[in-house]
Amino acid sequence: MSEIQDMNSKQLLAMYQEKLDEEARQAKKEGRLVCWSASVAPPEFCVTMDIAMVYPETHAAGIGARKGALDMLQVADQKGYSLDICSYARVNLGYMECLKQAALQGGESEILANSPAAKVPLPDLVITCNNICNTLLKWYENLAAELNIPCIVIDVPFNHTMPIPQYAKDYIAAQFKYAISQLEVICGKPFDYDKFLKVQEQTQRSVAQWNRVASFTQHKPSPLNGFDLFNFMALIVCARSLDYAEITFKKFADEIEENLKNGVYAFKGAESTRVCWEGIAVWPYLGHTFKSLKTLNSIMTGSAYPGLWNLTYTPGDMSSMAEAYTRIYINTCLDNKVNVLMDIVKDGQCDGVVYHLNRSCKLMSFLNVETADAIQERTGLPYTSFDGDQTDPRNFAPAQFDTRVQALSETMESRK
Repeated sequence: MSEIQDMNSKQLLAMYQEKLDEEARQAKKEGRLVCWSASVAPPEFCVTMDIAMVYPETHAAGIGARKGALDMLQVADQKGYSLDICSYARVNLGYMECLKQAALQGGESEILANSPAAKVPLPDLVITCNNICNTLLKWYENLAAELNIPCIVIDVPFNHTMPIPQYAKDYIAAQFKYAISQLEVICGKPFDYDKFLKVQEQTQRSVAQWNRVASFTQHKPSPLNGFDLFNFMALIVCARSLDYAEITFKKFADEIEENLKNGVYAFKGAESTRVCWEGIAVWPYLGHTFKSLKTLNSIMTGSAYPGLWNLTYTPGDMSSMAEAYTRIYINTCLDNKVNVLMDIVKDGQCDGVVYHLNRSCKLMSFLNVETADAIQERTGLPYTSFDGDQTDPRNFAPAQFDTRVQALSETMESRK
């Protein structure tokens, strides 16, 4: 414990990311179950059942950030997967194919041997949820079919109106209970509801610390650059039901709070403008997008993306948990999406908005066009958009991004 106390937040982040991968590898060696899970599917059920968790979206993002996506994408291309499919899915399906072929041949895949991909084992089951997109359903059904393993699907209806009606929460709570019954069959043991309550409580402590970190972008000048949320996001996805996330985020928040007290801000020089980033990060070019904005003295102080994991609910109340997993802003009507972004722009004291027209994420990108017009009409703030992709580097042009954000910066400066 003393070793953990002496580590800073970045060290904790790296340690726990590796620990999660090692736990999955160790579980596989010992014959315990490994689950591949969608990023905003509830992990509370599998954690209660002592199932090791791997998150393909985060794993794919890590591969992209380490410049290793193309190898996996090419494997998926050769397998016949369309370029129009989400690049997270294609990277993961390529990775799965490499592992599968290596297992059949009794050796190691040459592609994986030379890849920066974190080594995680094949799953014994998969669990998915359609509260962020419907691609996840076919993606995970395909994993299950390819590997001949169980697939648990939690169906979360789209919210065409707000607030969320009780019948929708009841339906989702019933989905949760059915998922639990499926896990009882798969694991061959009853579900421990007392332990489940403790897992829910841990999840809420992790979420509270995550929200605490995110709140620091509301200060002006800001002690936190929003791009740091992208880096730390791995643990709110992969470990929110474990104390790994709570420990890391509390340390990070304490560090930022101390910096704020001492007048230490994210930019050593004066921040000139503040932007809201709408959309997923461009992982293969995360450094480029950050540096391009920083060169213009523009700091990112708002983004709805990290808020996808603001999964606040009352432990022990399945209806409350159901509401948390359905009110994800991209699973709600356009009016609510605009209202959520309006609050983010206001809280971040943003001077403009950058919209990522992401080839992979159709739901977010298609709505961005209407959202941009609505936000500008209400606020008068300028915005720009750029073409990109969360993991496929071929769909992003650095020069286009630089030109667009420079034009936005000039507009924001002229307004000041």
